[in-house]
Amino acid sequence: MRIVALSLLLCLCGLSQAAQMPIAAMPGGNLVFKHVQSIRERRFADIVEQKTDFSCGAAALATILRQAYWLDVNEDQIIKGMLQNSDQELVRTQGFSMLDMKRYVESIGMRARGYRIPAQSLESVNIPVVVLLDIRGYKHFVVLQRTQKDWVYIGDPVLGHKRYSHEDFLKGWNGIVFAIIGPGYDKTNALLTPPAPLTAKNQLDGFSPVKDAELMDFGFIQSDFF
Repeated sequence: MRIVALSLLLCLCGLSQAAQMPIAAMPGGNLVFKHVQSIRERRFADIVEQKTDFSCGAAALATILRQAYWLDVNEDQIIKGMLQNSDQELVRTQGFSMLDMKRYVESIGMRARGYRIPAQSLESVNIPVVVLLDIRGYKHFVVLQRTQKDWVYIGDPVLGHKRYSHEDFLKGWNGIVFAIIGPGYDKTNALLTPPAPLTAKNQLDGFSPVKDAELMDFGFIQSDFF
């Protein structure tokens, strides 16, 4: 049984696109179909992936504008918009700044504010915001999705959904959150409910065959014909 489950997990890891996978989970080998995602799709679900070395800020902005405000914008459009009012040579060497991001957000009729908040107030931030992390000397904009107990959930334009311990997050965070404010905010947007960490145990548990006792709970009646 463990070998079968492991084989199934390896198949899932190899998927490149979402698909309907047949699974022999019913008595007699009858098939049920379960919607599955590739690991990459799950990692970047609802996150805009950055395409250039200097566009993490643009991708983070695009993620919030698309998911929280349902605006039809992409990374390339935001890059072009920010370049109109920025020092292009400086951008090529250092990337975009929060000031560049603020100017772009205001150019589309919304407001942007930077707030310095204490670490103990992170859990009170209840909207997705952009934060700047220093990761071993590399300055990188990401989306802070939510903070829950000892964990900080991040939408990273390079790595996708990530979860940091509160302590590790504070080591790289500069204490500032960049909030976008405007009409049409979706209070139930997907960024506020990031997916659970992807682990082998979770995958195996999710695809375990249904036991006879569980079928009885579902209303199935045992038959002596097979």
